[in-house]
Amino acid sequence: MTRDNKRWMIDDISASIQQAKSIVVLTGAGLSAESGIPTFRDALNGLWAKFDAQELATLQAFKRNPARVTQWYDERRQMCRQCAPNPGHIALAQLQAWCKSQAQEYTLITQNVDGLHQAAGSKPVIELHGNLWLWWCLGCGQSVEERGGPFNSYPILCACGGLRRPGVVWFGEMLPESALIDAGLAINRCDLFLSLGTSSVVEPAASFVYAASERGAVTVEINPEATPISDQVDYSLKAKTGEVLPEIVRGVTQ
Repeated sequence: MTRDNKRWMIDDISASIQQAKSIVVLTGAGLSAESGIPTFRDALNGLWAKFDAQELATLQAFKRNPARVTQWYDERRQMCRQCAPNPGHIALAQLQAWCKSQAQEYTLITQNVDGLHQAAGSKPVIELHGNLWLWWCLGCGQSVEERGGPFNSYPILCACGGLRRPGVVWFGEMLPESALIDAGLAINRCDLFLSLGTSSVVEPAASFVYAASERGAVTVEINPEATPISDQVDYSLKAKTGEVLPEIVRGVTQ
């Protein structure tokens, strides 16, 4: 893409946002990667290189070896503690505030579990895959936010004696019903859909853009690499979200 084409596309996306009545934004791991958080599989290195996702991210794996799985997620939690929202997160929080001031409907849906959208000021956020900071008990169901340093030992136990697990969605588990319902309702109403930093291969989120398009919404993708939806959307901007989202939002708000 030439510089002129990129500039034209940024301006066109800004104009589309200004004209929209209902906006849905879907974000994926690429957005958080710009804050230094590797994707799940990219983080399987060092001592964890011999494991695959099925050994660390299923309920069966947790019940089989709760200490190992807990340690893995505790290390992920500590990694996230060292990271801060990047310009992409901040731009989306600014966009949400602008939409509110204009009485435009805005819905932010994320596949990320790191809470960086909230740290940047976005609220509410629909979390499709859960939240790494909330740990809940398999016994009594109590949920506790864990923002501190590493756990003293693995696994960790609830006061009731039950095992506590991270509040993320593991392979083979259903996504939160309320999140899916809220996402579906927003997509049914939207006239602009933005897919940001996601590979567009993980279902059901990968199909959201098609659902929006079928309802006549303008569709936008921003991602450094081509994805399965790149040839299907109205605008496909191959770039890092943290680099172009601030420009797009400035074009909207100025």
